[in-house]
Amino acid sequence: MGLTWGAIPSMNIGDLAVLILLSFTIINLSSVIGAQANTLSDVELDLRDERKKQLTTALNSFGVNRLKKVLVTEFIFTLILVSIFMYIQHRPLLLLLWIIGISLGCAYSLPPTRLKSRSWLAPISLMLVLAFFPVLFAYYTFTNELNFFFLISLTGLALTVYSVIIPTETRDYFGDKAMGIKTLTVTLGLVNASLLAIALLVIGASLTALAFLLQFIHSQHSILSILVFAIPFAAVFVLRQFKKLYSLSKEYMTTDSSNFSAEKIVNLSARNPQWIMIITQTYSALSIILLLSKFLL
Repeated sequence: MGLTWGAIPSMNIGDLAVLILLSFTIINLSSVIGAQANTLSDVELDLRDERKKQLTTALNSFGVNRLKKVLVTEFIFTLILVSIFMYIQHRPLLLLLWIIGISLGCAYSLPPTRLKSRSWLAPISLMLVLAFFPVLFAYYTFTNELNFFFLISLTGLALTVYSVIIPTETRDYFGDKAMGIKTLTVTLGLVNASLLAIALLVIGASLTALAFLLQFIHSQHSILSILVFAIPFAAVFVLRQFKKLYSLSKEYMTTDSSNFSAEKIVNLSARNPQWIMIITQTYSALSIILLLSKFLL
């Protein structure tokens, strides 16, 4: 989305391609660093989860110390790449955004901060790390101007991101609670967390759809506005799944826990990757259409 909103039609196609390649390489490397840091921090918890047996087996086979060395190497390489990128673009803001983003990403997973276990700090951290900083980095790769519609879409994206992460926390609820990990879902409880996911998705999808609609109209491509309806269609489908999760959570919390299998909640929330794909691919498709409209229409 950062590319879509930041790209300027007057840019040379060759320059645009190089900037896209460099920015996405940096963002992807940073994502890998964050994922590996999270894997290292969750070793003990993952050992207790049968569904993550392959992950722990792979980690043991590769070696924890070896992974730490790879992590340090990746960090140094990415830092050098970002520094060169900043120098070429003459934009110190890019380095600042990367440093804050990668630091927050590591603080989310690793001790002593381990923000993922600090209730309300966890969702704020995730929204910043997974949405705000990566998208802002991509956006400011191409422009120094700030688009108000972009800010609306960025806010909508951030809210949407955490809404579809909550079912993941729901899947891990029982293990996290047993381990004393205070995720927001553990703090709120299954029912309230499900309601929060529904509310965030409604608001997030609405803001994102509004941003695309206003941008299409502002760019005098009103005919493309009809495509924005893809967002509410996708959101409604996912919201139906969230409602099922809410119903199961409510049933679990209002009946004798010993007589109700938590596996029903775990199994349903385990489908979350499908829901994430539906929402993110819808946003991505509209982003591509908006990008193409800048250069072709």
